[in-house]
Amino acid sequence: MHFAKQTTDFDLEDTPIENIFIHDFMPMANGTYVKVYLLGFAYANNKDPSLTVNHQTIAKHLDIPLSDVLDAWDFWEKKGVIRKKYLDEEDKTKYAVEFLNLKQLYIHNHYVQKQNEAESFPASYTCSPEDLVQANQIPEIRKMFSYINEILRRELVPHEKKQVLEWLYNYNMSTEIIVRAFMYAIEQNKFKNKRSIIRFVEGIIRNWYDNKITNMDELDEYLERTDSRYLKYDRIFKALGLHFRLPTEAEKKAMNTWLEEWNFPMEVILKACENSKKTANPNINYIDSILHKWHQEGIRALQDLEKKESIVQHAAAKSENKTPKNRFHNFEQQATKYSKEELEKLFRQNK
Repeated sequence: MHFAKQTTDFDLEDTPIENIFIHDFMPMANGTYVKVYLLGFAYANNKDPSLTVNHQTIAKHLDIPLSDVLDAWDFWEKKGVIRKKYLDEEDKTKYAVEFLNLKQLYIHNHYVQKQNEAESFPASYTCSPEDLVQANQIPEIRKMFSYINEILRRELVPHEKKQVLEWLYNYNMSTEIIVRAFMYAIEQNKFKNKRSIIRFVEGIIRNWYDNKITNMDELDEYLERTDSRYLKYDRIFKALGLHFRLPTEAEKKAMNTWLEEWNFPMEVILKACENSKKTANPNINYIDSILHKWHQEGIRALQDLEKKESIVQHAAAKSENKTPKNRFHNFEQQATKYSKEELEKLFRQNK
């Protein structure tokens, strides 16, 4: 666990934020809307009866226009996490904000049985054009759309983007899982054409949702059971830093050779991928050359590699301990054969 909370001996007041907001709702909003929600929620949890705050207070505190605050409340009301209580029916800008209990909302949406509802999916959300515009302002959403465009080799049209955003909300999926679903769909290649892939991807996501897959670890476990070959391709590509790219037929053939013909375990293949740091453009051909050499040397497991490295290191250490020789190694200084008087005599003769 990489996150911990330090305990203190004094109380400066805390504001408990439900994880449902952090995981489900916060990724949908831009930073300003999140700040407005959090500050308003902190004020709502303050027990000081003398504290008087309003929308102008939040705007001043966050140093943003009042219009941004009001837009934020409109956004959160549309998402169903707050309720406006109008103080003046004629002036729609004057209202109090009630923060709804998200746990109760979650239970209501996910577990309360509804009449004539045959499927076990949560309450349906329909993405509006305004929601699409707001979503495109979120870096994580923009990145997701960019990856999908690369996978499809074409731009998603607006109504397709709206469908993708609806999956995020209705199936409670992360952007990374959505991208993986598109990659998996292309890998399966069971759809008629690129235009029909959206319906095919939604079927994949529904299937994952039915299997209670909500994060990448659960997805990897699921694919290990149902499609281990795809998962192995994905692990190799991740080790090479080739994220969100599908392998070509030639690359699949090479990886199949490693796995089936040479019978390399995954840990040996990943060890070879570590050598990709030595080259500026890591690729499957580079790793194939490494594994081909290891196959010829009879390496089959990590222990064989460790043994080989130990022998190489021992040989290198032995070589370093030897005295280096060159063409002058056996040279004897001729001067040692002459006495001082003889050297002086030679010196006079050469003048």
